[in-house]
Amino acid sequence: MAKKDTLKALIARNISENVSEILLTKFSTLSAISQAGLEELVSMGISEDDAKDALDKIGKRAPKTEKVKKVEEIVEPMEIVHNPYILSEGETKLKSLAEKMNIRVPMKTISDIAKRIKNADFDEKTLKKFIEVAGRMYNDHRMDPNESAGIMAAQSIGEPGTQMTMRTFHYAGVAEINVTLGLPRLIEIVDARRIPSTPMMTVYLTGMAAEDETIARRVSSEIEATNLLDIASLETDITNMRLIINPDPRKMDDRGVTLEAIVDKLNKIRAIKGMVETRDFDIVIKSDEPSYKRLQIVYDAVKGARIKGIDGIARAVIKKDAKAGGWVIFTEGSNLKEVLKIPGVDQSRTMTNSIQEVADVLGIEAARNSIIREAHNTLSEQGLSVDIRHIMLVADLMTNDGYVKAIGRHGISGRKSSVLARAAFEITAAHLLHAATIGEVDNLEGVAENIIVGQPVTLGTGAVNLIYSPRGNKE
Repeated sequence: MAKKDTLKALIARNISENVSEILLTKFSTLSAISQAGLEELVSMGISEDDAKDALDKIGKRAPKTEKVKKVEEIVEPMEIVHNPYILSEGETKLKSLAEKMNIRVPMKTISDIAKRIKNADFDEKTLKKFIEVAGRMYNDHRMDPNESAGIMAAQSIGEPGTQMTMRTFHYAGVAEINVTLGLPRLIEIVDARRIPSTPMMTVYLTGMAAEDETIARRVSSEIEATNLLDIASLETDITNMRLIINPDPRKMDDRGVTLEAIVDKLNKIRAIKGMVETRDFDIVIKSDEPSYKRLQIVYDAVKGARIKGIDGIARAVIKKDAKAGGWVIFTEGSNLKEVLKIPGVDQSRTMTNSIQEVADVLGIEAARNSIIREAHNTLSEQGLSVDIRHIMLVADLMTNDGYVKAIGRHGISGRKSSVLARAAFEITAAHLLHAATIGEVDNLEGVAENIIVGQPVTLGTGAVNLIYSPRGNKE
C-alpha cells in the first residue's frame, strides 16, 4: 500500500491528520503500525492518549497496564560495527597486477579505475598499461623528500585568500537566511570559532517527509522556534489586572500547536506558574498582586515564551532540492544534537556549519571532515582552485590532538617549540620576556626563526652542508 493510500486510510478511521503524518515518517502500512507497540508510538512524539486511540482504531488494542517510558530509556546504547571492505573482482585483479609489476598505486586509485572499466572487456596488456600510467602519475604528484609541506600549503591557501571577497550570501531565497562566505568565513574556520557569525544547518529529510511538502512543513515546525506572539495576540486588562491571550487558530494549525500545549508551556514559566486559566478559546493570566509593576513582570514573562521548537534555531525554510531527491530544510541557527532526534530527519546527511558542534556531537573525525568540506566549499564558491591535500594538511594539524584547535596564538602557533616562531606571530614582547624569564632555548630548527636571525633555512639547498677540500698540487 502506498503511503498516500495509508494516509487516506488513517484519516478515514478518524485519526487526526497531525498524528497520521507523524506515523508515516516511520511506517508505510497499517499492518506495520498495528504491530508497533504503544511505547514505540509515544517515542515518535505522539501523546499516550493519541497513540492508544490510533492503535484501537487500526485494530490492535494497547495493553492497559503498559507503562510509557521516556525516550532516553527506550534508546539503546550505540554499538560499534566494523564492516570490512570486500574487494570486487576488478579491484582484486588490478591490485594483483600492480603487485606483480612492483608499481605502487593507492587503493583509492585502483578502485576508481575498476569502477570506470567495470563493463568493459580489456585484456591483461591494456590493464597493465592502466597500472603503469596510474603509477607514473602518482609518482609525479608525490611531494619530494625534504619538501616543506607546511609552507607549500600556507602559500597555496594564503595567496588565493588575498583574492577573496568579504560578503554575506542570501541563502535559500532572497533575504531569507544569511550565510557568511568569503574571507570572513575562512577566518572563522581556521580560528575554530565556537559559534559562527551566521550559524546554519542543512537538514535532509527521509521517507514521506522528503516527498510530501505537508509533512516536510510539519517537521520544519518541530525544528523552528515558535514564540507565543507568533501564534497569538496579547491584551492587557488593567481594570481586572490580568492578561488575555487570543490564540489564532489558523496560525496554530500552520505551526502544529494546540491550545493544551500553549497552556502547558505557560504553566512551566516560574513567574506565572499556577496563574494560567482557559476561558472558551482564550487564555487568561490573572496577576496574583494588584500592582502595575507585577502585571508588567507577567507581561514580559509571557510575550517571549517559547511554545515549540528547538533552542538556538530561530527560523527554518524548506526548499525542493533535486540533487537531494526531495525537500530539504535550511535553518537559521544550529543545534545538531536536538535536530537529529526529530522523526523524519535523515541523520546520515544532516549538516551544520558549526565545526565545534560537529566535534561535540559526532566526534573529531567528523570535525576534520567538516573543516575540509567547509574550507573547500568556501574557496570554490569564490572560483578559487586549491588542491584538497593542502586543506587536508591544515585540518590534520587542527584536529590531531583529539579536539579542534585554532591556527592562531591560542592554538597551533602558540604551542610551537620555537620562541622566535611564536614571537613572529603575535604579542612579540610578551613571548620574548616570558622566554627570557624562564631561560628557554631556541634551537633554530624551523623556517621562521632562521629567517629572523638571517641564516639559511634547513630546507631545499639549505638542508645539506657541502665542504670542498681541494687537493694540493703534486710537485
